[in-house]
Amino acid sequence: MIKNRTAQLIFQTVYCTLGLVGVIACLGIFDNVSAIRWDFYVHFTNLSNFLCIGVMAVALSQTLKRREDGYVSAVPLLKFIGMLGILLTFLVFNLVLAGAEGRDPQLNFRIGSLLFHVVLPVMYIADWFLFYERKGSKWYYPIASIGFPIAYALFLLVQAAILRFDASILIPTTTTPLIYPYFFVNLETQGVPGVLLWIGVLGAAFAAVGFAFYGLDRWIKTKK
Repeated sequence: MIKNRTAQLIFQTVYCTLGLVGVIACLGIFDNVSAIRWDFYVHFTNLSNFLCIGVMAVALSQTLKRREDGYVSAVPLLKFIGMLGILLTFLVFNLVLAGAEGRDPQLNFRIGSLLFHVVLPVMYIADWFLFYERKGSKWYYPIASIGFPIAYALFLLVQAAILRFDASILIPTTTTPLIYPYFFVNLETQGVPGVLLWIGVLGAAFAAVGFAFYGLDRWIKTKK
């Protein structure tokens, strides 16, 4: 684990800077500065990255206030939740969505896509391994992490209800309904039982991966 304050400042500053570029990209400002993408809030990719950028900004603030070397300890629970969310973003996109039938491969190499799906997720997870003191994770962190995907799914369902389940409102430049940005929350194709099943699967996946990281955290500390 790296306790060097200068190394932490450099890493955190680079991350936050790239994160800001990614936020600007996801808002569509690079495409048309006068037409901001208003649908950014429905995508799990964006929300998970926003959480991670916020956590890293808090860590950077803590490091700036510190005058000596030491481990990063800012908002450890949110750091843990963000890590699981960004790992899910990284895996789902690169293993499933990036090569999906009908998707233009060039979209994968746009600056926003590269930052939010590859660069920032890798950096965020690396930060946890490099700068956070081992054995800092608590046993309840994996359980608390389940709240993130569940809250996201409930948010989409509440939005769908507010919009009267109108699937004719599409995400700009796509044929995807705004109320159903992902198939697993699509009540029309999955039905209520199917959506609830997928929410349960996502929650279980978060918990399983969370306990894996919790065990890895303890194991690394023991080996050290």
